[in-house]
Amino acid sequence: MEELIKVKTQGDTQVVSARELYKGLEIKKRFSAWVSDNFKDFIEDIDFKGVLISTPFNPKYPDGKQQELQDYAITIGMAKELCMMSHTELGKEYRKYFLELERKWNDPQEVVKRGYTILQNENARLKIENQAMKPKALFADSVAASHTTILIGELAKILRGNGINIGANRLFQWMRDQGYLISRKGTDYNMPTQRSMNLGLFKIKESTITHSNGSVSISKTTKVTGKGQQYFINKFMKINETA
Repeated sequence: MEELIKVKTQGDTQVVSARELYKGLEIKKRFSAWVSDNFKDFIEDIDFKGVLISTPFNPKYPDGKQQELQDYAITIGMAKELCMMSHTELGKEYRKYFLELERKWNDPQEVVKRGYTILQNENARLKIENQAMKPKALFADSVAASHTTILIGELAKILRGNGINIGANRLFQWMRDQGYLISRKGTDYNMPTQRSMNLGLFKIKESTITHSNGSVSISKTTKVTGKGQQYFINKFMKINETA
């Protein structure tokens, strides 16, 4: 069947452009006057819906300056009635075309095919939503085996990026309160506890500092391992879920 007019699908409804139908029927009066005379017996948002289209000011230069025109997306049912109202041979031809479109649209095989497509799209949408709903902690899995260590302040930034409202100072305090870092004041303050080291959550980076008087001291910095990053992100996500 030769295509007389472009047909689009909106939801479970076939629609055509009122301007394209107006042009195809070779209506002599202005488009706005044709709409005013013929649309009054139809219901907006059920039979038709207003849309804006862009079209060139000069058809000879399609890539030139554009203008916006009022158009309408009309249902096939409304299009058939407009064809009859035209009382022309072209109207009869277009109506016959729309009747054939409806017949194919309502064919049981086509109905089943559309239903199957809708089901596939719905399953794909649900799959995407389910992926999005999984705890963001899952993204930390990739760092579990990483050899890259980070500072506790950097871990706080990662936690904030995962929706946990915590800063570096509060994270240090929480780790001391929970027994991951040494809380007693002294040279070991904020160093990992033996329990943390056994779990592989931290590494201690030692740096040699040479002072201006020639003396040398050792600086120790607590850094979070890849396993530790995963461990703490998962832990905070679980806390956040139950909060």
